[in-house]
Amino acid sequence: MSENWIILGATSSMARAFARGVSQRGDAVFLAGRDSDDLATTAQDCALRGARLAEALIFDARAPEGFAGLIARLEREEGQINAAVFVGSMPDQSEIDADPSLIQGIVADNFTGPAQFLQMLAPVLEARGGGTIVGVGSVAGDRGRVGNYAYGAAKAGFHTYLSGLRNRLTRSGAHVVTVKPGFVDTAMTWGIEGMFLVAPPEKVSEDILAAVKKRRNVVYTPFFWRYIMLIIRMIPEPIFKKMSI
Repeated sequence: MSENWIILGATSSMARAFARGVSQRGDAVFLAGRDSDDLATTAQDCALRGARLAEALIFDARAPEGFAGLIARLEREEGQINAAVFVGSMPDQSEIDADPSLIQGIVADNFTGPAQFLQMLAPVLEARGGGTIVGVGSVAGDRGRVGNYAYGAAKAGFHTYLSGLRNRLTRSGAHVVTVKPGFVDTAMTWGIEGMFLVAPPEKVSEDILAAVKKRRNVVYTPFFWRYIMLIIRMIPEPIFKKMSI
């Protein structure tokens, strides 16, 4: 069966690596984001790598009025419909402290925008009896930390949404994979102090594709972040609230 992937936030480094991976399998890719020039360049690259179809589409998580048109475009394709969500934004927590109104954009980019799109897409997957959704969250959503708790809260909300959506779609044969990356070498993390064990986007893409193939529910990437976050979650709150991690 032919497969079609819509990749939201396709201008990110992780998304581009993922797009290259599915293109090499001969899948169709719909690259959705706000920078049309960047998307067009990536679409050309995907076509050269073997994508059956590579098309650039405009997507803005803060403009849900455009979602229906994207879904209608997907419905014109035969075969399985899949979606990979790489959308996100992460202002420095100090910026948010100075301007709390930034929280609205953070929540829209990391949670409510992608969730609304997926909520509209879900009936399409159910009608076709299959499909995969990859939702990229973050280890930051596992516990609120002083350095990025607004961003972490948005990702935690997205994780919970994906869990419920997975429970719904499994009944029709579709599947949802929640991805929790640690530190990844992307524009979002460049220049941030305290980065360690930073993974290349290509490694994250490989882990995601493996998780899709195995129909994993939740995957940490690289894998050792599962154990790092287990330790962090186990720290008692009276101690944790005094730590700067």
